[in-house]
Formats: sequence, C-alpha cells, structure tokens
Amino acid sequence: MFIGYHASHEQVPPSALLTCVQRAEAAGFDGAMCSDHYAPWGVRQGESAFAWSWLGAALATTRFSLGVVNAPGQRYHPAVIAQAIATLGEMFPGRFWVALGSGEAMNEHITGDPWPPKPERNDRLKASVDVIRRLLAGERVDAAGAVTVHDARLWTRPEVRPPLLGAAVSPETAEWLGGWVDGLATVAQQPADLQRVLDAYTAGGGTGERVLQVHVSWAASDEEAMAIARDQWPNGLVGPPEAWDLEQPEDFDARTRQIDDAELRRAVVVAADPDDLVAQVAAMTSLGFDRVYLHHVGRDQAPFLAAAERVLLPLLREAL
Repeated sequence: MFIGYHASHEQVPPSALLTCVQRAEAAGFDGAMCSDHYAPWGVRQGESAFAWSWLGAALATTRFSLGVVNAPGQRYHPAVIAQAIATLGEMFPGRFWVALGSGEAMNEHITGDPWPPKPERNDRLKASVDVIRRLLAGERVDAAGAVTVHDARLWTRPEVRPPLLGAAVSPETAEWLGGWVDGLATVAQQPADLQRVLDAYTAGGGTGERVLQVHVSWAASDEEAMAIARDQWPNGLVGPPEAWDLEQPEDFDARTRQIDDAELRRAVVVAADPDDLVAQVAAMTSLGFDRVYLHHVGRDQAPFLAAAERVLLPLLREAL
C-alpha cells in the first residue's frame, strides 16, 4: 500500500509547506499531493499559494512522486495546464501526476465568468481533458464548444505522459469519468459511501489506480484533536453540491457557526490513539484503494509528521 502525505496550501505558507513535504519524505511517506486553490475553505485557514510554482520547488528538492488536483476550463485554460503538466513531466520523469475535476466556485468565480451548473461543468471538464491529452500526445489542436482552442501545440513534451486521473466525490461522477481517465481520486467518506464510489467507477469502465485522500486531526489528546478539527476543518460539514457553489471563505464560515462534533468526526478522522487512527484509515483504504494520502488538518504539521515517522506509518503499513 502506497501511503502519501497531503500538502495543504490553504493552511501553510508555501515556504513552510516546502519544508513539510521534505520532512514527510524523510519520515517515510511514499509520495505527496497538494491542492490547487485560489482561496482557503475558511478564513482561519489563512493561506492559498500558487500550487504550480510550489510543485517545481517540491519536486526539485525531494525524490518521491507528487500530484495536484486541478480544475481546467475557467480559471485555467486547458492548453496552459497541458503546458504546465508537460514541463513538470519533462523535468521529473515518472514523478508527477494530476487529478482533474470540474472545480469549485470559490476558486473559479475570480474570472467574472458565470459559474455553470454541474452538467455544463462536466462537459467542460471532458473537453478540457481531451485537449490536454491531445496536446501531450503531440497533436496540433483546434477546438470549439465547451472550450475554445486555436491551433495549439506543445513544443516541450515529456517522453512519458504523466497520468491524468479524474477527481470525483459522488458515484454518479465516478461512473461518468471511469472510461476516459487514467485513475480515480476521491476523498474520504463513510466506508459504505466510498464503496459505492468505487463500484460506480468500475461500472463506468474504470481500471486505473484508485487514490484516496483522508483528512485527519492528530493531537496528544482527543480534546485537542477535536479542537483543531473544529477550528481548521469545519468546512468538512459542507458537502456537495453546496460546497461547489459557495464563493468565499466567509460563506463556509457562516455555514459552520454551529458545529456538530459527531458529524465532523464523519468528515475528519479525529484521533489521539495511534490504533484508533490506523483502524479508521484502514477501514476506508482496504475497500480497494491503491494509494492513500493523509492530510493532517492542523496548521502546525510538525507534531503529525513526528508521530507519522515514529508510530503512525509503521502501524499503517502493518495494518494495510
């Protein structure tokens, strides 16, 4: 089982996050992934750096693989994302991957373009992935419709194309993208819900790797771990489709003024006991995932990384 580290640009400044990902490699994580946001999920998270600049530095100063979750089509033109993927793929062969999704209004509204309904966003994503794939294959591309491209080609391309995964939360989206992506990336839910996502991906023709991101809140006591989750990840209580349509961190904060701890524990693995954390992560990962990435939701990553090296990673490897 591949156990990775999630680097949260919404919570940690990029200079400190670079140190975190280097520390994660030293601690024994197999790889890392990061988000690609223009804004954090909540005001108290406090950060949101440009992921693509950071990825170059992170890949240059580590030896393991890194990936990013990206939404092409509005904030980013797919031809530009194809060039970014090609550049990192050429510089760091076999070490970079991307998961492509339909996006969230909190990141995309900045262009001033209308935020489309979900069916239109899906059409745009499919068209964008087609453009990206064709450009990475060396084609000269024109396109019209959900996205517009005029006579584009990539002059610098990697010898081996980085994997293009699809990002999905619902079974419907997982089934829809199953036949035309290189793998599935999803986020932790209750095991029964995750099983439905995996089954739908397979039913849609999906055969590639299955990647899971798990939010965890780790501390010396359950009370402290719960306090971190309440402060930093109450947005976990806001699910789709509402989460995709809110525009500002303040909107998420307003929706989570009243926090139900039991519900928050369904979105975040809150733990102070290593065996408890391992059991919860294993219950999700053992459903059929190939890779799991752990995201500690606290802004201070040092205690989690130290615990991962000392006890969490050895226990997880034994359990998985």
